[in-house]
Amino acid sequence: MEKFNPNILVEPDGNFTPSVREWSLEKYRLVGSYCDIFTSGMKSRWNQLVYLDLFAGAGYATIQETGKTYFSSALIAMSIPTPFTKYILCESDPDRFKALEKRVKTNFSHLDVTLFYGDSNIMIEQVFKAIPPYKKGNTMLPFCFVDPYSLNLNFRTIETLGGKILMDFLILQALHMDGNRNLLKYLKDENEKIALYLGDENWREDFNHGNKEYSVNLVKFLADKYVMRMKSLGYIPEKNMHQIRSSDKNLPLYYLAFYSKHPRGIDFYKRIEKYSNQQFKLDI
Repeated sequence: MEKFNPNILVEPDGNFTPSVREWSLEKYRLVGSYCDIFTSGMKSRWNQLVYLDLFAGAGYATIQETGKTYFSSALIAMSIPTPFTKYILCESDPDRFKALEKRVKTNFSHLDVTLFYGDSNIMIEQVFKAIPPYKKGNTMLPFCFVDPYSLNLNFRTIETLGGKILMDFLILQALHMDGNRNLLKYLKDENEKIALYLGDENWREDFNHGNKEYSVNLVKFLADKYVMRMKSLGYIPEKNMHQIRSSDKNLPLYYLAFYSKHPRGIDFYKRIEKYSNQQFKLDI
């Protein structure tokens, strides 16, 4: 059987399509590969497999450097050889949401899809309630992809999902393109962004009085802190983080961080790492 290729080239369809940089293809390859190994490996063990995408986008994205258009995360997850039994997608931008809704209806009407228009940080209780019920004899395992545009992801959002049920996460962490660039702004007492991101109002005290290297390395601090916050929810405290760098100046941009409560999830993720040849491990 031919190996699934997550980078799915499509023709423009006239609906809103955001422009992204070419390194986004690496992100799509990673999330698509994990979805593929997740469903193919778990289909015989669980009755229901659920995909959640909290910042789902428009479904299509055009690469700025080439002008070519590809499926983005949500539609990639719908294209895998063994689909999930349920898809839950959330998008707050009106143009992206309308385009996503049309594309799902046009191309994937045969799948069970629930769409939410709004900020997943605000609507997370509704998103959680959309997860199918489960019990003995009708088991359920979800995977959640979280792709925020910056550090605008509240830890309460992750806690609402992962604190209650067994769920794997792949989270884009904008530690360079948002965290480091805006350090002075976030250190001001009135700014709540990092407090919401970590779910910790006292983060400044830890940052200022912890390891000396944190004073010049917000990236390391946030990465370490997030792993410990996930550990408090029962996740394996292991740094499975991959760095995405710009292709023009080779600058670090963001990380894709994977979290699981079960060693099998970690094993799956490590198996698909080697197929992402432009990823770099975060040495922290």
